[in-house]
Amino acid sequence: MTDPNTKDGKAGARFAARSAILLSFIVALEFVIMISPFAVFFYAVFNPFLLALDQSPLTRWLTAFFLPHMIVPPSEALTVIRILGSAFFVGGMAVFLLCALQIYVGRFFRSGAATKGLYALIRHPLYVGLAFAALGLAILWPRFLTLALFAVMLFLYYLLAKDEERRMLARYGDGYGAYMERTGMFLPKFVERLLCRGQKPPQHLGFARGAAIFLGILVAVIGGGFILRAYTVRHLPLAQVDGVDVIAITREDLDSATELLPAVLGDSAIAPKLRAAHGGGAGARVLVYFVPVDYVMQGLIADTGEEWKLFEQHKTIGMIAEHIFHPFAHLTGGHVHPCGAMPSHSPNMHNSPAMRRRAIFVEVSAYGNELTSPLDDFNINTRRKPLFFVDVHLHTGEILQVRDMPAGSGWGTVPTPMF
Repeated sequence: MTDPNTKDGKAGARFAARSAILLSFIVALEFVIMISPFAVFFYAVFNPFLLALDQSPLTRWLTAFFLPHMIVPPSEALTVIRILGSAFFVGGMAVFLLCALQIYVGRFFRSGAATKGLYALIRHPLYVGLAFAALGLAILWPRFLTLALFAVMLFLYYLLAKDEERRMLARYGDGYGAYMERTGMFLPKFVERLLCRGQKPPQHLGFARGAAIFLGILVAVIGGGFILRAYTVRHLPLAQVDGVDVIAITREDLDSATELLPAVLGDSAIAPKLRAAHGGGAGARVLVYFVPVDYVMQGLIADTGEEWKLFEQHKTIGMIAEHIFHPFAHLTGGHVHPCGAMPSHSPNMHNSPAMRRRAIFVEVSAYGNELTSPLDDFNINTRRKPLFFVDVHLHTGEILQVRDMPAGSGWGTVPTPMF
């Protein structure tokens, strides 16, 4: 007879694992929540946690981003990864829904264990679908925290799968055992045989083996994130103009920035602000984000106006659909204002948004450590302080507006992407 305490403990462990997986999906869906009207309530709970992580160099990396989110991916490899993010999420959710439907229909008709359809290929296609969906979310909103939770989720899927197989063997006996012999756990059987050639699969998951599996997953996933981050920073559309570091959304705009900014930096309204910024701290640098004036994600850089606090725009569904389901349009559309460009104050093209660029000036420092190159601006341990922004005409170089900015971004103190 089964010990009820053991049975309850295993049920509790399954509930805890599934709760942890649900939490990881909620955190990964931050990019959806942050542009919704619920952002204020979400960050009332989540932002104190992010800020606590941001206080220590040992945990600050968890709030950082490992792939480009604000800029157009600056290389073909990063473009492919961005497109795969959408494909993995959509495809993974489709597999999950298909498998869930098969399971619940089977339970309704009491048809026994699911062994047909995708289950004829592998034993746990539902978990594989969820894993791909979670990987897609980690690409779409690439915080290291999301990546770390993805690694934890993979391990929990493995534990849940082992637990489910134990219960299926107890319930269906040799019939399920034969099914296990002819199908792979997460990969087709022939692939598992190639990978595990000469190895006898262990029958029991002990603590040491479980710990080794978890550590291996964590190192592989987090290490991959740091490699991608280093690659991204090395390929940023970045330049230095008269002592000021400049990053643009596209490489085409970087060429425009190098032509226009020397005159802007020397303007009598701008030069004193720059001198004050350079004197703000030892080793600090000034970084300029050179973006279209109607760049949709400028609120992630600084608080440039109410219209860029996307959670107040009530365009959530359209923006999510474009970001997830239309990656090519998202990559080539210039990240303009949702549902159309920002209205122009003049009917002629001279003052249209397409003819204007916004230079957002940010002071970058690193707790008294000296930053020696533009690449240092994107170290994980740097701090950013918004200063002011300048609107400039793309063709004439005319300064159209200069405005100081408050501290923080459009989302207040929430740690936001650097690139």
